[in-house]
Formats: sequence, C-alpha cells, structure tokens
Amino acid sequence: MNRPSAAFAAFTLVLLVSLVGCAAAPSPTSAPGVATPTAQAAGTVYKVGFIASVTGAAAALGEPERNVALMWQQKLDVAGGIVGPDGVRHPVQIIIHDTQGSSDLAVTLTKRLISDDGVVAIIGPSTSPESMAILPIIEEAGVPLISMASSSAIVKPAAERRWSFKTAASNEHTAPLQVEYAKAKGITRIANIYVNNAYGEDGAVAIRKAAADAGLEIVYEDTFEADDTDMSAQITKIKASGAQAVLVTAIPPAAAVFTMQCRELGLDLPLIHNHGIGNKAFIEQAGAQNAEGVVFPMSKLVAYQSLPDDDPQKPVLTQFVSEYQAFAKQPPSSFAGHAWDALAIVTEALKRLPEGLPLAEQRSRLRDEIEATKGLVGIDGIFTFTPEDHVGLSYKDMVLMRITNGDWEYLPREKW
Repeated sequence: MNRPSAAFAAFTLVLLVSLVGCAAAPSPTSAPGVATPTAQAAGTVYKVGFIASVTGAAAALGEPERNVALMWQQKLDVAGGIVGPDGVRHPVQIIIHDTQGSSDLAVTLTKRLISDDGVVAIIGPSTSPESMAILPIIEEAGVPLISMASSSAIVKPAAERRWSFKTAASNEHTAPLQVEYAKAKGITRIANIYVNNAYGEDGAVAIRKAAADAGLEIVYEDTFEADDTDMSAQITKIKASGAQAVLVTAIPPAAAVFTMQCRELGLDLPLIHNHGIGNKAFIEQAGAQNAEGVVFPMSKLVAYQSLPDDDPQKPVLTQFVSEYQAFAKQPPSSFAGHAWDALAIVTEALKRLPEGLPLAEQRSRLRDEIEATKGLVGIDGIFTFTPEDHVGLSYKDMVLMRITNGDWEYLPREKW
C-alpha cells in the first residue's frame, strides 16, 4: 500500500472514485461514480456480513455502527462497486443484521452469513462477549472476521486467532493512559472495577499490569454485571478501601449506572473510565452532573479539531465527521469509527483480490490481504497488521478526554 496519508485518502476525501479503482487520490470536487475506462467487465458480487447490536443493551454501540454500514453501502452502490487488480468490477453487498446484543443470536447470524449467504468476510459484532462466542465458527469455517469490539482475547493468542482482526483499540492500549493520568495526579492507591464479562476481565488484567509497571497499588477489585441496576454494595466497599481513584472498565448502560450511583452515594473520588464510554449516550444515561469530571482515553476522533495540521489523521477525521453528521444528523461516536475502519480495511483488501477464485479461496486470500494492510490511516488510528498483531494500533493512537459541562473536552498532558 501507499504511504499512510495516501493509503486512506481514498476512503476519506472522496470515497466514490476510490471504490471504482482509481490509483491516485482524487480532488474533493471530483464527480462521484466515475469509472476507470478499463473497468468494464462485471465480476462476482462480493458479499460482506455486518452484525451489530443495533437494539438491546449495547445499542449505543451498534446503532452508530449500523449507520456507517448504511453510509458505506450507499457509496458502493453509487460507485458501482469496486475494481479488482484485473480491471473487473465487483458489486459489493453489505448484509446487515442486528444481534440485539445477544451472543446466541450472533452465533446464529454468523452461521447464516457463512452457509446461506456465502459472505467473503464478516464485520462485527459490537461487543466482546458476542465476538468471543463466534470465534470458533470463524476459525472452523475459514472466514475473515473484523470485530468492532475491544477485548484483546479476540485476536490473542495470534496462533489461535488466525482469522480474527479488530479495529477497536485494546485495553492494553488504554490502561496505561488511565494509570499514567492517575499517577500524574499524585494517586498511589486505586480501585479496579469492571463488568463481569470478557471485555471487563480483559481491562482488569491490563490495569493490573499497567498499575504494577507504574508502582500503583490496587487496594480493591470488584465486578458488576452488564445488566445490574444496583451497585451500592461495591461502591460502599470502595469508600472503605482507602482508594484514591477508581479505574473502570465497562460500557453503557452499566458504566453509566455505576457512575450515577457513585455520585448519588457520595463517592467523590476521581472516576477514570476506559474507552468503553466513548459515546455521548453515556453522558445522557449517567446524567451530565454525575458524569462531570469523568476522565477516559479514546481515539483521536474526539479531539480532531485540536490536532496539528500535519497529523495524518486530521483530514481523515474531519471528512468522517462531516459525512457522518450529514447522513445520521448527529455527531459520530468512536463506535461509528470502529465500523468505518473495518469497512475501509475490507474494501481496500477486496480491491486486491484476483477475479475468478472459488469462495473458499476468496476468503483465504482476503484474510491474507487484510493481514498485509500497512499504514492505513483510519478513525481509530493508523493500522499496520502483522501475523503477530491483528489490532494494528498502538498506545500512541489514544488521547485523554474529560467530561466537562455535559460535553467532551480534550485533555492534553499539559493540562493533567
């Protein structure tokens, strides 16, 4: 692939021309849907499965992800699909399903997409438990998966996760920033609180390691369930633990319930969440007053206007925000970014797929092309996959945010 800024410009500045196979990045005023002269032959339709928690407890994640899939399908349709290396044009169909946040339904939909629909790849699900549930199916069927969830167990150990990739930063990328902020504030004793599932446990492990590396003591650990509505027992124990701050790994609504009840029960310790609350639904659910002062790491999306002009992600993020707002009539969340990146990675890899391969070989070759992605500038960061790294991001792709007056505030290190 080209250097990072050029590699992703086709997906951000003018997606339509790129999707039909132009080699050079077009100008923002290029006419949409213009095909290259050699791209006349019609090829096989590439079907891509897309499963997200559009409804249910994790709808704050899945709804914006679904919006991006609909946006992407519109662009593909207008462009007439994509053009492969042999000059053959392929329509691309994104088959979207709602998992309702259910691991069982995610399994059923995954099997259907593979066996009945003949997809070349699957994007999703939204949450870590759902993603973990479908991994055995993906590996057995030999179908590439790009999850939009966070747990590092989705892609590790690499030898057992050959077919699995993901676009959301791992907790191992966010936990060091949580701990670094706590240490910068003079905090030496922390509580480590997390939702009782694969995502929460992954975050807890990452915080334990980061805390040990930084010399912080974890004086209390506890869990809550994703559907809990009363967390007073845990909060009472935190108050008695001697902790100076609480580090949290959870997503809404549980993350919001915990935050709200901390304030209602008079726990005034700093709350340092992870990127699971990177959606303004968290503020609405917790209440702006209760969420005030909450700090959390997130991708650069939330700080795109404050980035220097030479940051390779700035034009990508600016265009993404503009396009999403025009489509969805609301600002994008980080979860929308997970979907955008996954679709960009798959689409770019499909453009390198030779014509005429049987479905099993399409899937295998596509997996290899996804793994070969280098320097792709996305919403969550700059992606470079290797056989050992199916996340492709780093700690440097994250920034710290604080909730102030009911909104997100960029918190650069000089303000810590």
